[in-house]
Amino acid sequence: MRKFLMTTAAMALALGVTQGVARAAEGVEVLHWWTSGGEAAALDVLKKDLEGKGIGWTDMPVAGGGGTEAMTVLRARVTAGNAPTAVQMLGFDILDWAKEGALGNLDDIASKEGWDKVIPTALQQFSKYDGHWIAAPVNVHSTNWVWINKAALDKAGGKEPANWDELVALLDKFKEQGITPVAHGGQPWQDATIFDAVVLSLGNDFYKQAFIDLDPAALGGDKMKEAFDRMTKLRSYVDDNFSGRDWNLASAMVIENKAGLQFMGDWAKGEFIKANKKPGTDFVCMRFPGTQGMVTFNSDQFAMFKVAEAKIPSQLEMATAIESPAFQSAFNVVKGSAPARTDVSDEAFDDCGKKAIKDLAEANTAGTLYGSMAHGHANPASVKNAIYDVVTRQFNGELSSEDAVKELVSAVEAAK
Repeated sequence: MRKFLMTTAAMALALGVTQGVARAAEGVEVLHWWTSGGEAAALDVLKKDLEGKGIGWTDMPVAGGGGTEAMTVLRARVTAGNAPTAVQMLGFDILDWAKEGALGNLDDIASKEGWDKVIPTALQQFSKYDGHWIAAPVNVHSTNWVWINKAALDKAGGKEPANWDELVALLDKFKEQGITPVAHGGQPWQDATIFDAVVLSLGNDFYKQAFIDLDPAALGGDKMKEAFDRMTKLRSYVDDNFSGRDWNLASAMVIENKAGLQFMGDWAKGEFIKANKKPGTDFVCMRFPGTQGMVTFNSDQFAMFKVAEAKIPSQLEMATAIESPAFQSAFNVVKGSAPARTDVSDEAFDDCGKKAIKDLAEANTAGTLYGSMAHGHANPASVKNAIYDVVTRQFNGELSSEDAVKELVSAVEAAK
């Protein structure tokens, strides 16, 4: 398990809530990083569901789209012997905590409710450890999406780009319109989200070899150089003020017609919906050109930590609420993601939601459903962070494509 550096602020936040937790022992304390407008609205669905069952909710939001700061706070809490009831977590982070013996056991509730039959195996890889259920998956986010301002697209001819050359041509037309072609936030996880899609667009076998198998030949070959070359091209379409911008602010640029498109996971749709925008009318959702029929995913899950006996009933009630089909539909309609259960109807979902559910099912059947490198579902954090570093340095012009390929091979090898 990697060690987290704890800031003074994080320690203060972590240790300062102890008394509050004690007073809310019969409820749940939830540590998460869903702080944007669309995310907060989605989380409120769960909060109200539990409050309707008489379960109090102590909210512990820690801003930061990738969850790094939240994990820093969590480490401080657990070290202090004061673990939250439930923690939003991604991929290998869940397994890391399970290896430490910090997570509770949800087997009884999972068995009673038949989770094994309705939650995809790809998600169960992170929901279980040593055969035991340790987390409740909330959703399936797919990450290789493009969100396009419909008015800007119509002005550019109205055709969705089907391949790389058409994408570049569209971005040039956005530039001619006087808007920023690509809305982007200069944060490592956002850079990696684009790189994820670019690599996938060069072939699903290539993606698997590079990011799942960590094959040095794929990481250091000509296709990877081409991927970095494409990142250099995309960098030329980003505005000068992108550094440090949060992802939801980049989404707002597209919503407000200040930018043509954004490469981002489907949580971005929550921002469009919250702004009263409609798919097909105000914005277009499509897969990154060249990745049609392929899906990279991450899954938000609530890992249930070992807590005092008095808190366990509420913890199990929360897990039950998360996996109920009614909640899965209501939450994911707002969040922009697909349900974590395969038996949830798409009736309540908009066109983008229906496409997400359909694409997920097809990719799962075709064997083209892959855990996202950028979002902690392809390899452990040490490898992910090593790739982040190279991708961000190259995107910011610190490395040539040739040097980035060499750095990528050595960085991944060192991080294994």
